[in-house]
Amino acid sequence: MSELAGLSDQDVRYESRRSPVYARNGIVSTTQPLAAQAGLQVLRAGGNAADAAVATAAALAVVEPTGTGIGGDCFALFFDASTKQVHAVNGSGRAPAGLSLEALSDAGFVGETLGQGVHAVTVPGAVAGWADTLARHGRMSLAEVLPGAISLAEDGFPVSPIISYLWEQEVPKTLAASPNSGELLIDGRAPRPGEIWRNAGLASVLREIAEGGAAAYYEGRAAEEIVRALLAQGGLMEASDLAGHYSTFEPPVSTAFRGHTVYECPPNGQGLTALIALNIIEGLDIEATARRSPERLHLLIEAVRVAFSQARAHIADPEHGEVPVDWLLSEGLSSELRSWIEPERRIDLAEGRPLEVGTDTVYLSVVDSDGNACSFINSNYNGFGTAIIPEGCGFPLQNRGAGFSLDPTHPNALAPGKRPFHTIIPAMSTDANGDLHASFGVMGGWMQPQGHLQVLVSMLVDGLDPQAAIDEPRFCIRASPPHGPVHLEEGISVEAMSALSARGHEVVPVSGIRRSPVFGRGQIIVRDPETGVIVGGSDPRGDGAAVGY
Repeated sequence: MSELAGLSDQDVRYESRRSPVYARNGIVSTTQPLAAQAGLQVLRAGGNAADAAVATAAALAVVEPTGTGIGGDCFALFFDASTKQVHAVNGSGRAPAGLSLEALSDAGFVGETLGQGVHAVTVPGAVAGWADTLARHGRMSLAEVLPGAISLAEDGFPVSPIISYLWEQEVPKTLAASPNSGELLIDGRAPRPGEIWRNAGLASVLREIAEGGAAAYYEGRAAEEIVRALLAQGGLMEASDLAGHYSTFEPPVSTAFRGHTVYECPPNGQGLTALIALNIIEGLDIEATARRSPERLHLLIEAVRVAFSQARAHIADPEHGEVPVDWLLSEGLSSELRSWIEPERRIDLAEGRPLEVGTDTVYLSVVDSDGNACSFINSNYNGFGTAIIPEGCGFPLQNRGAGFSLDPTHPNALAPGKRPFHTIIPAMSTDANGDLHASFGVMGGWMQPQGHLQVLVSMLVDGLDPQAAIDEPRFCIRASPPHGPVHLEEGISVEAMSALSARGHEVVPVSGIRRSPVFGRGQIIVRDPETGVIVGGSDPRGDGAAVGY
C-alpha cells in the first residue's frame, strides 16, 4: 500500500481550511498564482520540472519583486526520476575581485555587517542558475520558458494583496531614496492590491536573455548598467566580475530521517543546519509527545538551537576553505549534540558572532508527470535587496553580501571572489526505495531550516498531508539563533507557551500570521510512487497557490 493511500482520515487529523491539490500530470506550487500558472503552461507544452521551475522563477521576478529578481541569487535541487538521483545547482554569486576587508577599511566602512549598502552586492547568480538548470536538467531553452514572464512584465498584471503590502513597507525603508526608484513605483508609491503593474525595463532585459542567453545579461546592456549603478555609489564591482561568473554543481548533502533520505544543497547554504537538527531528532522519541505540546516543541526548539550553534560556526564557501560536512553529519557528533538536550530546561550555548539575515525570498516546487521534481529558491535577501536599480532595467540588486562575516578569523569572512553564507535552501526527500517523497521549502531567513524540520515532522511523524503540514503553527528563533527569543504562532496554546517559558525560553506570541514575515511561507509537493498521484500544498501566509492538471 502506498504512503498516501495508507493514511486513514483519523491518521491525517486534517485541520486545514484549504484542501491539498491533487493531480496526475504535474503540479507547480509557489507564492503567487500567476507565476504558478506560467510554470504550468510550460509543463503543458512538454517541459519537465526543471523547465517549469525556471519559467516560474522568471515570472516571480516580475510579479513578486519584493523578494526575488534577476538581480538576486538562486539554488535548486533536481530529482531525476529515471536515475533516482538528486542533483544540486548553486546559483549564488561571489564578492567582486576588488572587495576585501582591507578595501572596506580603506573606504572608511564601519559596521558589523554589510547591511543593504553598495558593498553588499555580490554578482547576481540567478540568471546563470536558470540557464544551467535548463542545460543540465531541462528539455527547453530560455527562449522557450521566458515568454510567460515577459508577457506579465509587458502587458501587466494585477498586484496581489500581500505582495502589495510588502512593497508598500519597503518604500520608506529603501526605495524612496534610491536612484531610479521610479522604475519600481507608481507616482512615488507602491502598487495597490489589484492595480495593474507593468515593468517595461525588466521585460526588455528578459527579452535580451531569451534571445542571447545568460551571456546577454552578464556581458550585455544589463551588465553595463549594473556596473554603472554600483560605481556611482562607490561600489567596486567591475565588468570582469560579471563576465567571469559561473554556477557550480556539487553533490547535495543528505541524512536519514524516519525511513526517508532528506536532501539539502551543500555549503555555502545553511541546509546543513536542518540536517544536523534532523539527526538530533532522529534519536529522540518525539512520537511519545503530542503535536503542539510543550514537550514536543521544547525538543524541536532545542535541536534547532544546537544545530545552529554548529552550523553558524562552520558554514562558508568551500572553495575558500574546508567545511567539515562529514563530521557535522556524523553519528558521533549527532549523539553528542543529542546528549546536550535536557527535557525540562533550555540549555546555554556559546555566544555566536553577528551575521545579518534577511527574510524576503521566493520558493517554488514543481513535480511533473514522469516523477521528476525541482525544488527551487530565488532571492533578493532583504526585500528589494540594496534597492540599487540599474537604469532602464527594472530590477533591484540583491544584498547577499550581508551574509558575510566581517570577523577576519571566521570561515565565512569576506574575501574577494568568495560566496557568502546563504540562508536560501531548497529541500527534497526520497523514500526507502529511492523514489521521490517530497519537494519542499520554507522561506524566511533563519526560519528556513527550522521550517524544514517542522514540516518534515508534521508529515513523517504526525502523518499530515502537504497542505496541513504547511498550515501547522510554527515556532521561529528569529533573531540571531541559537540565542534569540522563540516566536510562537497563533494556534499554539497559551498553556504550551507558559510551559516553554518555565523551561527558560523567552517566548514571543505572534498573531496576524497572514502578513507576518516571522514564520516564512512554504510550499510542498508529495508524489505517490505507486499511483503517480501528485499532492500539493501552498502556504496560507502568502498569496500563493498549488496548481496542477
